[in-house]
Amino acid sequence: MKQLIHFLKERNISPKNLKLYELAFTHTSVNVEGNGIGKDYERLEFIGDAFISMVVADLVFKLHPDWPEGLMSKTRAKYVQTDALVTIAQRLNLAQYAIIGPSIQREQVGQSKKILENMFEAFCGAMYIDMGFSKAYQYVSQYFFDLIQQVDSDSLTDYKTRLQEEMQAEYREAVTYELLSEEGPSHEKTFTVRVMFQGLSLGEGKGSSKKQAEQEAAKDALTKKAV
Repeated sequence: MKQLIHFLKERNISPKNLKLYELAFTHTSVNVEGNGIGKDYERLEFIGDAFISMVVADLVFKLHPDWPEGLMSKTRAKYVQTDALVTIAQRLNLAQYAIIGPSIQREQVGQSKKILENMFEAFCGAMYIDMGFSKAYQYVSQYFFDLIQQVDSDSLTDYKTRLQEEMQAEYREAVTYELLSEEGPSHEKTFTVRVMFQGLSLGEGKGSSKKQAEQEAAKDALTKKAV
């Protein structure tokens, strides 16, 4: 409990109900008999997941007022998925504060994306219930604000899918991709790819992987197509 109090104090969180935060960090392994409904982080994880989604959606809406609905949806999806939440959980060092049973080791907690994701969601859920929406929003939004403000819309666009859809709608045929070159040492290669349609080159692209080069080639083709 002292560790938990220290964790909250470091983040300027003054809990009204400390038990909520204790539950947020309690893994299901504590309930070894399997009858501990409501005695671990699972219920808080449920409400925290919804709260995070709302916070991220609100930030996207406010920080990018000129974006269409599709791009906003992709951005929200990018930052409420497992890897994004795990990165924040690791930054907060949540594994250190996990309350675990005898069936799991602490290092396993730190290595489990699912547990780290669940703990972060439960932590956010605890803040929401303990503080109310407005104050909890202030705390949770700080974990996402810079990420969403600086997000590059190009990184969210699947140019290959977009080009494929446009070409099939217009010509009922698919494009193909051709590897032109592969240069550099094995750890730092550069791939050059061109996208082809009926024997014609529509565009070229470079990238550190074939997939990235294909995306750049599709982007090049779409840019030329729009002119």
